[in-house]
Amino acid sequence: MNKKTYIIAVLILIVDQLSKSIVEIFISLNESVTVIKNFFYLTVAHNTGGAWSIFSEHSYLFIIASILAIILLIKFMFGFKNNLRNNIAFASLFGGIFSNLADRVFLGYVRDFLDFKIFGYNYPIFNIADVAIVVGVILLVVAVIKGEDKRDKVRK
Repeated sequence: MNKKTYIIAVLILIVDQLSKSIVEIFISLNESVTVIKNFFYLTVAHNTGGAWSIFSEHSYLFIIASILAIILLIKFMFGFKNNLRNNIAFASLFGGIFSNLADRVFLGYVRDFLDFKIFGYNYPIFNIADVAIVVGVILLVVAVIKGEDKRDKVRK
């Protein structure tokens, strides 16, 4: 990873934290504002668990999992080729994980607000950090499929 990767990670963290704070200024906890009827809402939720609120009230498990994920990412990122897609993947993962980790450590919960109802299914409410994490995982899967998860070996 290069310096730009770290800058992107910090930008993701800042955008996520700012968006959560701005939404909470205008919308109360558990309040929902319609953006696109029957599709997209801004709904403020505090999540102490994971998606679908699994393991609620066990935020410490997610703090530990986040720290372990960061350690593993640091270990494995140097095994990936240094290209734009991989740098964006790791930046997205680091930015998203650190932002949700900051919520858990300082607030005891993660602030979510993006609420979609698609084909009658009400998806779990999420935030920009969650989007960054999903994008990062998808990009890393593409890298592995393309064989970019191992640096070229230096031939003797």
